[in-house]
Amino acid sequence: MKTAGKQSLLSQILKFAVVGGLSFLIDFAIYTIILLIFKGRVAPEHEKTLALVAAFFGFTISLIFNYISSMRFVFRHDENMDRRKEFTIFAVLSVIGLALNEAIIFVVLAIYDHVPFLQSGFLWNVKEWVGKIIATGIVMVYNFITRKIFIEKKD
Repeated sequence: MKTAGKQSLLSQILKFAVVGGLSFLIDFAIYTIILLIFKGRVAPEHEKTLALVAAFFGFTISLIFNYISSMRFVFRHDENMDRRKEFTIFAVLSVIGLALNEAIIFVVLAIYDHVPFLQSGFLWNVKEWVGKIIATGIVMVYNFITRKIFIEKKD
């Protein structure tokens, strides 16, 4: 890869990280607010469901912000692609990312249920956030790669 191409890709990755970071803050804030409002009001056996519902709403709202910001600051529009088609592809890729996000959170919470030293104290109290952070890191890599392949204008 040429030096200019490497710099351009690095610049794009940095912009993606900023947009992704802001999207994460929106996602995580909504996730946390929902958990704080409802966690003490649901039965313990429904806490996993609450975490998944909170993740869904945080992810969905941040998706809209992320699409607008990504297409404005990170990726180049393909002028041959209709904006509705572009958003549909973006949304489908994001829904796959959401499924991955939810699955990772579910697995992390299941691990917490089966590993005795994680079942008390601070580690137990932050289990939903640990799952969310791990899921976010993995889904971020997935998002960049798939958007680069399927959304961005090809030269």
